Amino acid sequence: MSTDKSTILPYTSLFIKLLKGPVEYLEKSTWDQLLQYQTELTRFLQQLGLVLVLEKEDGYAFFEQVRLDEEDNVAGWVRRVQLGYEESILLVLLRDMMAEFEIGEATSRELIKKRREIKEYAELFFKENASRVKFIRDLDRLIDKVEELDFLEKVENHDLSDEQKFRIKKIIKARVNNELLENFKQQLTIHAAGRI
Repeated sequence: MSTDKSTILPYTSLFIKLLKGPVEYLEKSTWDQLLQYQTELTRFLQQLGLVLVLEKEDGYAFFEQVRLDEEDNVAGWVRRVQLGYEESILLVLLRDMMAEFEIGEATSRELIKKRREIKEYAELFFKENASRVKFIRDLDRLIDKVEELDFLEKVENHDLSDEQKFRIKKIIKARVNNELLENFKQQLTIHAAGRI
């Protein structure tokens, strides 16, 4: 049975890509297609219980699911990932790095950090384990996990693991908004004051 290609929506491949995860402006042809079909795609998504979140300034887009009832049930189109406590903390710390980067005199649109720099930043906030070596190893594992979750992207390979550079993706701003970031900072201040 053959399919009439004229019945296939022109943004079908874009829809499928967005179902798999966020799209960034760095994927030029996909991003251009997204901007071209934004209105049609938005209308189509409404029928499926999905919303297109498009952050043009930061250069990312993703789907959100519409609540179907009072119990927060959704259609189940988009895979939800539960984060552990330490992964959540690392995401908040990366988001804080992003906030500092955006306030500063950035000469680049993208925030690039070495693994070593991420670990040094995180060490200020994470409680050290009994063994410092274990702590550092756990931090490496957390960084790898956050990369798997697609919030970090390796930008160049390096023989030394600590010199490996990562791009901190702006999609992190959707996961950790300003209010959550400020609440976390207040908790850290309270925690630090309690240790004095």
